[in-house]
Amino acid sequence: MKFLGIIPARYASTRFPGKPLADINGKPMIQKVYEQASKALEEVWVATDDTRIEECVKSFGGKVIMTSPDHQSGTDRIAEAARQITDKLNSQFDVIINIQGDEPFIQPEQINSLKNCFKSTTAEIATLIKSISNAAEIFDANKVKVVIGKDKRALYFSRSPIPFVRGANEENWVEKHKFYKHIGMYAYRYKALTEVTELNQSSLELSESLEQLRWLENGYWIQTEITEHESIGIDTPEDLKRVKEMGLL
Repeated sequence: MKFLGIIPARYASTRFPGKPLADINGKPMIQKVYEQASKALEEVWVATDDTRIEECVKSFGGKVIMTSPDHQSGTDRIAEAARQITDKLNSQFDVIINIQGDEPFIQPEQINSLKNCFKSTTAEIATLIKSISNAAEIFDANKVKVVIGKDKRALYFSRSPIPFVRGANEENWVEKHKFYKHIGMYAYRYKALTEVTELNQSSLELSESLEQLRWLENGYWIQTEITEHESIGIDTPEDLKRVKEMGLL
């Protein structure tokens, strides 16, 4: 099975302009992400709409493809990049892995877990989840929760606490049921990626502001795998300051 890793990277971030070029221990963030992804994937590309990022990636010897500036989501940018790269290399890929460009701490084990999801022939899309041990996270609307079946197929994602634990005080919910939060990495079979970008926004997606609900509502099988690694994204300059204070940089 052939895997292609794509890192979408935009310069014009509202909360952190130029974020992919932010300095991380002497290297631009996009380079750190690229290097981490390359530990688990033979083929890694950056997809961008900005020549400054293109030049940066080329300067450290990375592979980069230019995409349209008009995409509404990272998934759309990934799909265009996958088509271009496939044509450029004259090679077909079975699975496309979307690697967030603002997560310089991504672990190769996480990418390998996504790859392993496709040992199941029913998996069309794959993502990671992590066990919740802190009761406060269950009720944090910024933490997306997910319920899964016995086969680890995603049944639903929500910003609300799911499932509802009847007859128990909220502070005890974490002891009454195994809760999971979503770690926002995705991988797609090539065909599924092409198809989901053609779907109209769904009512569930609009209600929760979660793109993956569009896929579930249209019947796509989202396979999950459990990771022990926390997602540490850098969305703002304050986030960068925070991880430095935590001693992670």
